[in-house]
Amino acid sequence: MQLSIVIPALNEEANIGELITAIHEVVPSISPEYEVILVDGGSVDKTREMAKMLNTKVVVQTEKGYGGALKEGFDSANGDYILTLDADLSHSPTFIPRMWEASRGAEVIVASRYVSGGSAEMPLVRKLLSKILNKFFTAGLSLPLKDISSGFRLYRSSALKNLELTSSDFNILEEILIKCYAQGWRIEEVPFQYLPRKSGDSHVKLLKFGVSYLRTFRRMWSLRNSILSADYDYRAFDSRIPLQRYWQRRRFKIINELARESKSTLDIGCGSSRILAALENGIGVDVQMTKLRYIRGYGKPLVNASIHALPFRDNAFDCVVCSEVIEHIPSGEQPFLEMSRVLQKGGRLILGTPDYGTMWWRIIERLYHFLAPGGYAEEHVTHYSKSSLIELIEGQGFAFQTIQYVGRSEMILKFEKI
Repeated sequence: MQLSIVIPALNEEANIGELITAIHEVVPSISPEYEVILVDGGSVDKTREMAKMLNTKVVVQTEKGYGGALKEGFDSANGDYILTLDADLSHSPTFIPRMWEASRGAEVIVASRYVSGGSAEMPLVRKLLSKILNKFFTAGLSLPLKDISSGFRLYRSSALKNLELTSSDFNILEEILIKCYAQGWRIEEVPFQYLPRKSGDSHVKLLKFGVSYLRTFRRMWSLRNSILSADYDYRAFDSRIPLQRYWQRRRFKIINELARESKSTLDIGCGSSRILAALENGIGVDVQMTKLRYIRGYGKPLVNASIHALPFRDNAFDCVVCSEVIEHIPSGEQPFLEMSRVLQKGGRLILGTPDYGTMWWRIIERLYHFLAPGGYAEEHVTHYSKSSLIELIEGQGFAFQTIQYVGRSEMILKFEKI
């Protein structure tokens, strides 16, 4: 099945027939294999009967709210793509081909009222509240989006598979989009003209909608500012926290200077750091697929693999970078043996990790916990000092060359394989 179309509905007898008929007229030209799923929230009119007459699968909703309807619709969908739209004709099916076309470049397509070229015909108070809340969310959570409350969307179904959704009301729309973005899926907004519902009354209660929106913001703020967000490293480069911003930029400068003029560089544990983007002939490796998804735009070869088993031939690179990784894994020789194996004789090994032999790092780490809760400092399991790390790496057949510091506490060392 190529496409599933999910329609949450409640007492939409006056609109549902026209909507489904329009879907059947538009969709076959872009996706011959499709299904229409109506998730009914307890209609007391003929919504369900009319839908069944128009070759539509009807799911009787058991979970509460709009959020419950979407979750049950997703569970019932068989398509590689899932389209959601409202039952009140405010989302015109004639716009579906435009969304389908945009899906070639992204996993989530949003019909957006607030990007250039979009518009919304709705009561002034509701429109004003919608714009304020969208701006509050996108600015407060550093999201490069304009309309995160639009329910007219096209998802690649794989982007929805691993989302743990908890919202039960309209705030599920924000939760879905933010969690998709946090997992590194590409999101594209296409300008859309939102129309007023054709018949009946809106089921949105403005006060309830606003309160649920703010509760969701609180939960999503924790996610967006934790290492679980795929763009955590990337955003830190422009962080609003001066110390974090300095740290990222200083690290970036040192490593790229040390790796300069390398013919082939492997960045182990690249994350979404901008270091890889600047490395000439660089290849990124990370165990977290979400990070790799996010940095697809760098245009670099990317490999999902572990530092304990690098999928490259012996002597494949003349430079290996491993920045802020070794403190996150248990101590042991295997990762260093792998780095040595893939590195050519005379090649450069650039290692970055906190220097736990300095008082400065212990102070900085406490500040890090305070300023960036949920950050990387909470995952440091192996503590190296300058002397202990140099001794360890020299024991693997390397010669120590130089060391530089970020903030007098994070050490970045350069070794040569002998």
